[in-house]
Amino acid sequence: MSAVIGMHETATLGEAQALRGRWLEQSLRWLVEIPAAIAVVAEVVILFTGIVARGIFHRPIIWSDELASILFLWLAMLGSAIAVQRSAHMRLTFFTSYLSPRAEAWASTLAAGGVALFLAIILHPALDYVEDQAFVETPALGWSGMVRAAAIPVGCIIALASICLTLVKRSAKDLLAVAVLFAAIAGVLYLAGPSLKSLGNWNLLIFFVGLLGCAVMAGVPIAFSFCLATVAFLLTTTRTPLLVVVGRIDEGMSSLILLAVPLFVLLGQLVEQTGMARVMVAFLASMLGHIRGGLSYVMLGAMLLVSGISGSKTADMAAIAPVLFPEMRKRGMKDGELVSLLAASGAMSETIPPSIVLIAIASVTGVSIAALFTAGILPGIVLAIVLAFVARYRAGTEENAAVKVARAPMSVVAKTFWAALPALALPFLIRSAVVEGFATATEVSTIGIAYCLVLGLIIYRGSLVWKNVLPMLVQTASLSGSILFIVGAASAMAWALAQSGFSHDLAARMAGVPGGAYGFLLISVVAFIVLGSVLEGIPAIVLFGPLLFPVAATFGINEVHYAMVVILAMGLGLFAPPFGLCYYAACSIGGVSPDAGMRRIWIYLAWLFLGLLLITFVPWISLVFL
Repeated sequence: MSAVIGMHETATLGEAQALRGRWLEQSLRWLVEIPAAIAVVAEVVILFTGIVARGIFHRPIIWSDELASILFLWLAMLGSAIAVQRSAHMRLTFFTSYLSPRAEAWASTLAAGGVALFLAIILHPALDYVEDQAFVETPALGWSGMVRAAAIPVGCIIALASICLTLVKRSAKDLLAVAVLFAAIAGVLYLAGPSLKSLGNWNLLIFFVGLLGCAVMAGVPIAFSFCLATVAFLLTTTRTPLLVVVGRIDEGMSSLILLAVPLFVLLGQLVEQTGMARVMVAFLASMLGHIRGGLSYVMLGAMLLVSGISGSKTADMAAIAPVLFPEMRKRGMKDGELVSLLAASGAMSETIPPSIVLIAIASVTGVSIAALFTAGILPGIVLAIVLAFVARYRAGTEENAAVKVARAPMSVVAKTFWAALPALALPFLIRSAVVEGFATATEVSTIGIAYCLVLGLIIYRGSLVWKNVLPMLVQTASLSGSILFIVGAASAMAWALAQSGFSHDLAARMAGVPGGAYGFLLISVVAFIVLGSVLEGIPAIVLFGPLLFPVAATFGINEVHYAMVVILAMGLGLFAPPFGLCYYAACSIGGVSPDAGMRRIWIYLAWLFLGLLLITFVPWISLVFL
């Protein structure tokens, strides 16, 4: 009897501890999610008010950009903490997915431990950074720089507390093994420090290939893998204070151009919530749905249109696939073919403005964002035409010829056109506002958000539901935080590489490639396909863009043309199995097993590669509209 009572008491105690843990997690979530959602709304209001004051009343608000910049860092750090809570930071799961369940659980503990290790290391330097910013005063508002800089340690503390709550649920044996592994690596690096310093730039292979590669393959989020490799390199081979790392992360995340990222993410969610993507697809289907391969053309056209609004590939695919896939399956299209076309169309539309990748590359290279927005349209159309030919051929082998689809009457076409017209106007409104100079690339997204809200409340009534507003704002903060933290981490790593002299060596070697400009372009295409696949897109652009753009300039390659080439190459790698993250996102959205598309996607990627080579060696395609 006493044994039974003891077991009951133990179970009750365990339940109480679990309940307390869930309460702490939920409280921590609310602590960060509510302020992050408020920050998203505040950014939209501030920037839109600035546009109205300047463009309509001709009385610009001089402090609006300053306040937006302060809020932006808070939004980025709170969003990054939310991404830690949700395990939403970008990571490579290809290798860990092949492990046994037991080994995968240990790898998961290792990944979480890596995040906790970096946050614990950087917390004290982050607090020192805040103290240093006390001597800075904002010019318009007159606020202390500490107001803005405090976002970094606050975000780190919340993220560290969140990851610790995750770690306490793991096996004690796994935690001990991970702690021993980290201690062993630290001990080896400490003892080998003098020898590593004497190796010169060869030690970069140890930190930025060996250590970084192992962390990425183990499933440590890519941003934190960058940070761990950078911190280990600086602590082992230099006397550089880690305060510099915090400053570089801040600088990388704080470009005002990047403020467009959360706003376009929010815009993409509004496009999906209001049903604007659905009415555009319905219009295209009424025009093309009756011909052979017609729905494949609809998918390509819809990706071009929607990509020009949302700026997020995942949002694009999530808006289109659920609408088209059921009917395409009825016509006999196999799941593997569907997901292959969806992934290829995502890679095809990487340069369609306002792509988040365009915004990221503008922020780190200084290329004109308006020029990128203008140049990105025709390359996307060229690749869409290439895929249209492939889709027609594949449709002939896939679609069931016995399934006859009648041509939609003109009355239906007209009806769907009038329903879709307000939605179709949005991408042209966004591009025109930037090109004509009415709003900057950062501000123009707020015009799109206001436009979507008006359409959702007046024209497409019933689509917007109030209960979805908070989750939508929190999701915006989470996705934006994960993207922006990657940019900051890559900026810190790029600085470390530059200080080591690697940038100069790389530029010298790349400048000496055979074939001159054409050889350099070809090597860049191959390199960014690989980097885009392994580093998941934006990190590859942010890390290597500042290194290679000056080299391209020495060959006389136009910077806008080079941006189109590397973005499309990166996109090809991003959607290419087995590593490409967005390929698996396409499979998840379409409800298709990744194995189903593995053998079919290569024909699409091969033709995309040929189209990319055409764009690479015919600069006119990228530059004609300039």
